[in-house]
Amino acid sequence: MKKLFVIICLFLIIFPSVVFAYEGNFTPHAKSAVLIDADTKEVLYGVDIHRRVSVASLTKMMGLILIMEKIEDGSLKINEIVTVSKNAKEMGGTQIWLEEGEKISVNDLLKGITMASANDAMVAMAEKVSGTEEAFVKNMNKKAKELGLKDTHFVNCVGFDEKDAYSSAYDMALIASELLKHKKILDYTSKYESYIRENTTNKTWITNTNKLVNYYKGCDGLKTGYTDDAGSSTAVTAQRDGLRIIGILLGYSDTKTRNNEAVSLLDYGFSQYNTRVLISKNKTVKRISLNKADVNKVNLLLKNDLVIIQKIGSNPKKYTYKIKLKSISFPIKKGDTLGVIYLMDNHKIVKSVDLISDSNVLKANFFKQYYNILKDVFSGNIY
Repeated sequence: MKKLFVIICLFLIIFPSVVFAYEGNFTPHAKSAVLIDADTKEVLYGVDIHRRVSVASLTKMMGLILIMEKIEDGSLKINEIVTVSKNAKEMGGTQIWLEEGEKISVNDLLKGITMASANDAMVAMAEKVSGTEEAFVKNMNKKAKELGLKDTHFVNCVGFDEKDAYSSAYDMALIASELLKHKKILDYTSKYESYIRENTTNKTWITNTNKLVNYYKGCDGLKTGYTDDAGSSTAVTAQRDGLRIIGILLGYSDTKTRNNEAVSLLDYGFSQYNTRVLISKNKTVKRISLNKADVNKVNLLLKNDLVIIQKIGSNPKKYTYKIKLKSISFPIKKGDTLGVIYLMDNHKIVKSVDLISDSNVLKANFFKQYYNILKDVFSGNIY
């Protein structure tokens, strides 16, 4: 027995990480939960992250991606007016009480979706974007495939419990990360209170169902939901000192417990991880020659900081870099994207940042091109 005790003690000394690798369960009342770095999508914490469950109104995040894409490509305007259909008006669940034939702006409908989680607003926007809710849901599933989601299928755009409507904590985190690429969405999800139908006789005050935006430092989104089958769930995001994290917590019996555990999960993330800038924005990473250009070379700069997440107190990882150039056409404007730099961990891409031109470049005329060729010949660059 004494010999066994000595062996166990030696094991603990030599392999302490085996015993202490598990740092605690911050979401004991969740059906499933995950915490990721919003940028790299690295999983920082997880419980049953691939379990297929109902996710209630977190479903609307995928719809919001489709809406924001339309706004950013210019085919949908924030101040555009939507005429409410009978179908949208009669949508049950949480509402902003739209009336059939009511004319309301895209801006107000987005407030209704993001803050009040309004089903009628979601259906009105689905019909505006795709013609029908059914067509919109089809596009939601198409987007899920594009994002490589393995455990997600949508049957409606609002999150009602239905057979074959499901997702997972991990897939929802990836959807949230994709939604956050559309920075404008935070203008809506970060507000605690606002008005819709302003300057009308039906001015309506709404508050955010995500109460953490009102009291948790750095929290500016993202979505909450509840149905009988899904329980109380949330997708929450916060940013501090350049680190943005996303928590997905699914399947609670009450909102108070859900919010308390969301706070614990975010606290864990910010206490255990920070960011490190590997290469700063606008730093020259490569100087390239351009055929048929009016200048011999152009500098490639980082469009944004190349930042990675790391565990506080851990030894910094050693990464390698890989640069891929785009097919280049003239003229080139200062700030145009000419390539991408990839941060590599062995053969895995950890992160990528666009590389941009530091100057304007025009196509050289015939005489300039001829001169450049002769110059290369006599300098030994061409044999």
